[in-house]
Amino acid sequence: MARMHTRRRGQSGSKRPPVKANPAWVQLGKGEIEERIVKLHGEGLSSAVIGLRLRDQYGVPNVRLATGRSVLQTLKEKGVKLEMPEDLAALLRRSVQLQNHLKTNPADTHNKRSLSLTVAKIRRLADYYKREGVLPVDWDFTVKSAELQAQ
Repeated sequence: MARMHTRRRGQSGSKRPPVKANPAWVQLGKGEIEERIVKLHGEGLSSAVIGLRLRDQYGVPNVRLATGRSVLQTLKEKGVKLEMPEDLAALLRRSVQLQNHLKTNPADTHNKRSLSLTVAKIRRLADYYKREGVLPVDWDFTVKSAELQAQ
């Protein structure tokens, strides 16, 4: 199946080995991993970066195998309130970066197109989150709101 905007096929990537249980060499227990997840989130890290930190610094190859839940599920269970979904926040940061770039380089047509595609992705994702009740119904994407929320 082709990609939505580029009309190219995707590249095949490596697959994670089908492991069903947590390896025996993992030294941290379930409670310790959950405490570290909450602590790392308190430092302002996203769930993807938390997973990388747990893998690289603490030797936890897979949070789901070690705890039975993903990083986001663990954060929700611990009562941490996420103000905005991470994928939408990343797209907002990208749009702000592209807008700043276009202010200094107004003839950059490639990035003008990239900005319009990013805005389209933001609007589609926001519509989905409004339907699911994650975002308020009156939430709307504007340049000013993106700058405020991306910081």
